[in-house]
Formats: sequence, C-alpha cells, structure tokens
Amino acid sequence: MCAQHEAKIPQPPVKPLVGNAPDVGTKAPLQGMMQLAREYGPIFKLSFPAATFLVLSSHELVAEACDETRFEKKLHGPLREIRDFAGDGLFTAFNEEPNWGKAHRILMPAFGPAAMRNYFDDMLDIADQMLTKWERLGPEAVIDVVDNMTRLTLDTIALCGFAYRFNSFYQTDMHPFVEAMVRSLEEAGGRARRVPLQTKLMVLTQRQFEADRRYMHDLTDELVAKRRKMSADEAPRDLLGLMLGSKDPLTGERLSDENIRNQLVTFLIAGHETTSGLLSFAVHLLLKNPKVLARAQEEVDRILGDEPPRFEHAAQLGYIDQILRETLRLHPTAPAFAVKAKHETLLGGRYLFKEGHWAIVLLPMLHRDPAVWTEPERFDPDRFAPAAREKLPQHAWLPFGNGVRACIGRAFALQESILVLAMLLQRFEIWPTGPYDLVIKETLTLKPEGLRVHARVRKQVARGGATKPAQRPIEPVREAARVAGHGTPLLLLYGSNSGASEAFARRIAGDGEARGYTAKVAPLDDYTGALPKEGATVIVTASYNGQPPDNGRKFYPWVRGLPAGALAGARVAVFGCGNRDWGLTYQEVPKIIAERLEEAGAHAVMPRGEADARGDFFGDFERWYAPFWQTLGTARTNARSHRRSRPAHPLRRAA
Repeated sequence: MCAQHEAKIPQPPVKPLVGNAPDVGTKAPLQGMMQLAREYGPIFKLSFPAATFLVLSSHELVAEACDETRFEKKLHGPLREIRDFAGDGLFTAFNEEPNWGKAHRILMPAFGPAAMRNYFDDMLDIADQMLTKWERLGPEAVIDVVDNMTRLTLDTIALCGFAYRFNSFYQTDMHPFVEAMVRSLEEAGGRARRVPLQTKLMVLTQRQFEADRRYMHDLTDELVAKRRKMSADEAPRDLLGLMLGSKDPLTGERLSDENIRNQLVTFLIAGHETTSGLLSFAVHLLLKNPKVLARAQEEVDRILGDEPPRFEHAAQLGYIDQILRETLRLHPTAPAFAVKAKHETLLGGRYLFKEGHWAIVLLPMLHRDPAVWTEPERFDPDRFAPAAREKLPQHAWLPFGNGVRACIGRAFALQESILVLAMLLQRFEIWPTGPYDLVIKETLTLKPEGLRVHARVRKQVARGGATKPAQRPIEPVREAARVAGHGTPLLLLYGSNSGASEAFARRIAGDGEARGYTAKVAPLDDYTGALPKEGATVIVTASYNGQPPDNGRKFYPWVRGLPAGALAGARVAVFGCGNRDWGLTYQEVPKIIAERLEEAGAHAVMPRGEADARGDFFGDFERWYAPFWQTLGTARTNARSHRRSRPAHPLRRAA
C-alpha cells in the first residue's frame, strides 16, 4: 500500500504516562470523545497506557468500517473487562469463539416474530404493574423515571426470558442484581482506563467486584437449577428453555452450563440496561417537545382508546415507533462499538489501517452527521416516517450495532418500548417536578440522571388479563371436516434461522393435509438440485443482511445458477419474511429466488408475498394466504385439464 496515499490522522497532544486520558476524562469519557470529535473532526487518534485506537464519527467513514469483508467486531477495553462476569456470552464473545455461533443459532428463534407475540402478555403484565403503582401513588408523588424504567425492563426480561419474577415494584430498594450489575459495569469501564497496577492496588474495589461477580453467577445458576427440576410439560419455551433443550442446528451440540450462565448474565444486563435508558430519554424528550407529546397521545387515543393494548396494536403505533427511533438517534444508549481491520486497508481511500488496527464508532456523533441529518440536534420523529426512513443511507443509524454482531434483542427492545410508552401516554399526563437540564450518566450505557416527574391519571382504561391475538395462530390448523384425499403432492420448503418461516410452512402443510394434499415440509437445502415438477412447491424464506438463512446456503446459489427452462412445468409460490429496518437488503433472498424460478420456467401460482417484522407481520401473511387454497385448487384443476387435452403420443396413437 503506497505511503503517499496515506493521510495524517489528527490527535490531541499526548501527555507523558497518561496519554490522552485527561482529554477524555474519567466520569464521562464518551461525552469527552464527542467533544473531541467536534474539535478534531470525523476521525482522530487517542492513546492510552494500554491501547491506541481511532475514533470514527462520519457516515462516510463508518459505512466503510461496517464492511464485514474488511472489518470485524473488536472487543475493546471495557468489553474485555466485562468478560470477567459475562464470559463468552453473545455480547462479549470473541469472533473466533465457537460458542458465539452456537448460541446465536440456538437463540435466534427466541427473538423472531412468533416469539415476540408470545412475550407480549408478560410485557403487558410488568408495564401494568409500574403504571398501577404510579396511579396509586397519586399526582403529588415524585417519580424517579430512570429508577422505574430500570425496574420495569429488568422484570420484563426476567419474566419473558426465564419465567422469573424479581417483583421490583413490590420492593423499596432496587434488586441486588441491579446494584451488583451497575457496580460491575462501572468498574469494568474504570479498569479499561487504568493501568493494571492501579487496579491491583485498589483492594477493596476488587473485593467488591469479585463479590458482585459471584452474586450474579449464583443467581443465574439458581435459575438454571430450578428449571432443570421442571418436567418438559411445565417448563416454558423461553430463552432459558431454548438454551437447555435445543441443539445447534449446524453442529448438533448443546450449550454448556457455563455458557448458559454467561448468556443469562448477558441478557439480564443487555436486556434491561439499554432499554431503560431509551424509555427514560424518550420521556425527557417528550416533556421538552409538547407538540410531539400531543401528537403521540392523539395516536395512542385513536388506536388504543380505553382498551388495553393487544399484540397487533404495536405495528399500528407508527408515531410512537418514530419517537423511539429518533430518541435512539440523539441518545443511543449503547453509544459505541469497535471494529478492527481484518487485513491492511485504506479507509476512505486515505487513512491507513494495518491488520489488527482498530477504531471506535462513536454513535452519537454518527447520528449527528450533518451530511445525513438536517439540523442534527433537533428532535424530530418525522425523520423516521416510513417514506423518510427508506431514504436514509445504510449505516447512518446504528443504535443496535452492525452486521452479524448486531444486537439479537432488537425486536424485543422495540416492542417493549412501544408498548410501555403507549400505555404511559394512554393513562397519564406527565410533567417535570421542576426545571431540568439534561445530565447524562455513563456506565458503558447512557441514561439521563436526576429525571423526575409527576403523573396524573388522564384516562381510566379497561384492565384485563392476558390478551388474545386477533389473528389466527401460526401453528398448523386442522379443518373440522377433512376433504377426501386426492394425494396431490405439496412441498413446503422453508429457509429460517428464527423459526418464523418454518412456522408458516408448517401452517400451510397442516391445512393442506386437511384438504387432501400429500404435504411434506423440509428445509431449502434438502431440495437443492431436486425441485419437483409434480404438484406444487411453496417456498417460505427469510434473508439476513441480504444472505440466505443457514438452511438455505446450498439451495440459494443453486437457484441463482439455474438455466432457462430447467424448471418448466413446475408450479411454485414464494413468501418472504423480512424487516424493513434493513432497507437495502429487505426481502432480497425471496425476491431473487422468485425471479430465478420464473426465469427457469417455473409457473408462479401466486404473486410473491412479503411479511414485514416491523409492521403487521402476521397480518401480512394472512392477507397473502387468504386466497391461497382457491388459487392453488384452480391451478391444479387447470393443470389436470391441460394434461387430459394434450394430444396422445404418436406411439400411443399407433398402438
């Protein structure tokens, strides 16, 4: 790589022994980096006793650093220290550690669209606990927003993920797990900024760190032990159930007890710490922007009325979703991630990265890049209106990270936040207890410090227990009156990491059997090079960052390489599962499969369907599926008539 192409990277003056530590500070280092980015620009260098790295904050440079052919996740200082209590959990595993891939594949179904529906009632339960407490406290009570949101999100992830109740709203003090977790995160950040000798000399601090680590491990070990005593019938199929009962679809291996413990600690931390910050910042921004607050309440009143929320309402609360996304733009609660170069490369065509060199992506400044965001300091949820969101460049908004190491719990966090914020606005008028200037507290995550409000009931709402989804469940449904079997083959192929596509495929198969078809369900790869021409084939598949699911990695390139006419006579239908948050690659795999099948001569029985996990996912499927059997039956009849009307083979005529 030619040295003359390299550009000099700015850096604050380096001080003896401590490097740039004073420039960043110890209490709020991320906010220190933000100030340095304003001074030194979109790329600058920082040196500390233990490490030297770059800081990136412009969309132009970050978009390149997110190219996973050139860069990969780096476990920088604080994350390495968190490994002392989170081990090789999803968030803190090294890229090369096999447990990351194993756990990711096993846990993907727990964060798919079908799982989100199952979590809804538990989310509603905890949100109702918090808001009922507010109601009983009355409008004179001072409500600590961060404290309440932390209790709420901790209780929610514990109940949804592990069927465990911390019962935080029935206690005065915060649960000891939270205290241990906060101290541990603060110490992990402190260790990353200190020289090792300093840490060794802080004897009392290290004893507390070890005691907190031991407490978190003991708690999670207890959760695992209790679950192992349950019979298969009584154990819920949640995060913990998946980890205990599932095998990795790729290797056939199970997770070890040690790794399960690490995953539990990871989810208890990551599953509540960042979401509580998001909800707290959202409350602050709404109070500062009364017009946005009024518009949000109008939407909530129109959609929810006086009734408790139902699962399908989450997809309809579009403006609430926009508020949360804009909140994450201004205040990404997981504010940075690090990447390292896989090989020597030039970033932006001018900044040299040698293999292993690394950089921090500074999200609050990326989300304020004036090249992407007009008036970047202004709170404007309309930036994320559907039409505007589709125009945002890829990698301009990254509050959940990037690529294969992006946050697996993204859908969980957004659904929970939409539900809680909607319920809060439905039931209460809120106002600050006095003048408040935003102070951001850093403990590796970000939260507003000292935010307190009053809350007065604005509307009495109906209270209910578990809510029942209005739409039909996706499990196979048997018809009351079975049709006499005609035996027409019906092949259902699925490509799925999360289980949603497989669930839809099995739903169709179950209904098909009831209508007399001979149905078979299989993963895409099982029929690579062998797609049948008899009967019909339905393909239900997702894509992940534009790539096929794990069980479609052989089928997908085979379909793309099919010659014209290779599938003449085959009848197919394709339905895609996706998420519009990944705009550039949304539905890419199902789109290409449908196009190539038709180009290879297959007849599309129905137009390709789409389900959007950030919209009305199950409703999308139901609308596509409604005419399916009538359309398929017509196609079957026409095909049979066509075969009967064909002229006899010359040899048969001669005979």
